[in-house]
Amino acid sequence: MSTGAPGATDTAAWWAAVDLSAAAADGPAAFCADLGPAGLLAAYRAGAFPMPAADDYAMFMNEARWEDRVAAGSIAIVDPGGDGEAFRVPWWSPDPRPVIEVGAVRLGSRLARRLRGRDGWTTTADRAFDEVTGRCAEGRRPTWLTQELRGSLSAVHAMGRAHSAEVWEDGALVGGVFGIRVGPVLSLDSMFGLRPDAARIAVVDLARRFAEAGGLLLDAQWDSPHIRSLGAVGMPRARYLGFLGSSGEDAGPPPGDERPAARLGIDP
Repeated sequence: MSTGAPGATDTAAWWAAVDLSAAAADGPAAFCADLGPAGLLAAYRAGAFPMPAADDYAMFMNEARWEDRVAAGSIAIVDPGGDGEAFRVPWWSPDPRPVIEVGAVRLGSRLARRLRGRDGWTTTADRAFDEVTGRCAEGRRPTWLTQELRGSLSAVHAMGRAHSAEVWEDGALVGGVFGIRVGPVLSLDSMFGLRPDAARIAVVDLARRFAEAGGLLLDAQWDSPHIRSLGAVGMPRARYLGFLGSSGEDAGPPPGDERPAARLGIDP
């Protein structure tokens, strides 16, 4: 890995050229404070996602913890503005990567039975993207989903590359999930639920819709028992990066029409 932009100040161009296949599995792959829409989308295409520091203290802790690896060249650092703010945003590329094949996402038999009786629940996609990101940011500690990042995500959504799924109860938003689409992969950033199981339903709904659009994988980013319960498995990073670089397999946006949530309780 390189330890700086190759003679350029264009962050998107740097991400387009970077190779994350050799990044450490137990730390950030890079530091770069630029969260602009073009750079954000380019980073996802390269296989990285951001976890911005909530404040200056968190930024200084990033520098203290990882400065030796940056100096050794095992963590790339990009500082297009030359203002020393790179440590404000670490970019991660875990190995292995927890992914869910769109046809293997699991709702669970008990939830499926309960869902069939919820006639007032419906789902949509891309109807309330900004509201979903706002809900996902509420009450989260550490506060990584910053206003700057949310603004860039909204811009990427306007570009047709960031998507959300929403769960509605009698017209009120009660659950959702959002992420960025690259090739046949939709990388999920966060989810929320104001009702039991609403977040899980949003993920399953998005998987079904993304499959219709030609998608192959949901990238869960961080492994956890909850993600495993939805059907996630660990994929070696090299294989995951190969999916991102697949030619001729660019999925379209998920269809956004309103549908009864109860249909998810019936096997497709």
